[in-house]
Amino acid sequence: MRVLVLGGDGYLGWPQALYLSKKGYEVAVFDNQARRHFDLKHSFDSLVPIRLLQHRVERWQQLTGQSIAVYHGDTTHYESLAKAVADFQPEAMVHFAEQRSAPYSMIDREHAFHTQYNNVLGTLNIMYAIKEIVPDCHLVKLGTMGEYGTPNIDIEEGFIEIEHNGRTDVLPYPKQPGSFYHLSKVHDSHNIMFACRVWGVRATDLNQGIVYGASTYETELDPDLATRFDYDQIYGTALNRFCTQAAVGYPLTVYGNGGQTRGYINIKDTVRCIELAIESQPNAGEYRVFNQITEWFSVSDLAEKVGRVARRLGLDVQVRCIPNPRVESESHYYNVVHTKLLDLGLEPHLLDDDEIESMVRLSMKHRDRIDTRLIKPTVDWRNSENHVDYAESEPAQLAQV
Repeated sequence: MRVLVLGGDGYLGWPQALYLSKKGYEVAVFDNQARRHFDLKHSFDSLVPIRLLQHRVERWQQLTGQSIAVYHGDTTHYESLAKAVADFQPEAMVHFAEQRSAPYSMIDREHAFHTQYNNVLGTLNIMYAIKEIVPDCHLVKLGTMGEYGTPNIDIEEGFIEIEHNGRTDVLPYPKQPGSFYHLSKVHDSHNIMFACRVWGVRATDLNQGIVYGASTYETELDPDLATRFDYDQIYGTALNRFCTQAAVGYPLTVYGNGGQTRGYINIKDTVRCIELAIESQPNAGEYRVFNQITEWFSVSDLAEKVGRVARRLGLDVQVRCIPNPRVESESHYYNVVHTKLLDLGLEPHLLDDDEIESMVRLSMKHRDRIDTRLIKPTVDWRNSENHVDYAESEPAQLAQV
């Protein structure tokens, strides 16, 4: 099968391309290098050094004999997208090509606008490319569990049966997104579901939890194949941030009381879930939703786990609660139905001490690359004009080995 990975140079897109290539799929990636441009502009960097896309592709072919085609373009520019789709003729399209940070989307009007413009209109272009060029292509779209928010009832997989005034219907599960980024994903879901209904497009919407892990079996083959590891306050997850903080003696910063609970999934399971979705192709006109998580934790749970493992490694770890820059419930009910991918054959990698230790050790190995200025949160959900200058003008305060 021919699979086009949109956003194939990113944290998830690149390992996904390698995974599918190793499995025998004919793979192409489409990317505009937006994340790399952001890093250059604001003096951000991956904890783990990453090579340029073309070098990665060449190294993969040297190691495995498998080729990956590369298309440079932007999903918001329909001509470049349509050209790639027409040339490659994908049978499945995996869509990672979106601005993926909630804090980024809440910086100010400009960043909120870019997030929604890039994500919503880019996805709309993809739907039209499928309709007009490859109508039988299966869209596998990466959504987010953040679409649901934290309701006081169980979170179903995409749909819920409602009884009202003596009548029942199965309707999309109510959405309570917590940022302009999460709102963009909700808009995507509505647009995709509409395209399936009126055009007969086939799509799988994967509401994914927070992904952790620095590598997959494929990226571990060679350092040149490494994917990025973000620890900063814009793109880094709480778990990544805690591991790097522990490595440099920076207190683990828990937002608010730490009761915020979210779903999590190992990156090795993410690439497998995408394959399972591709293999179980929906019918024409069918819109499916899978909740792509394996377990859930509160922020305090993660801090406790990282602290315990780091202290066992001889690190002096402190936990500090700081004012929460986000507007969110800090104590809430959280129970998620996530059976569909398990039914398709997913065998989860769960978050254990060995996994956390590997992330802490990786942070210790590269701690000379950790810029502690990038850890403290500077984006306030309540302030719509943060005007953050991430890099500032002073020299980078890199951690000392």
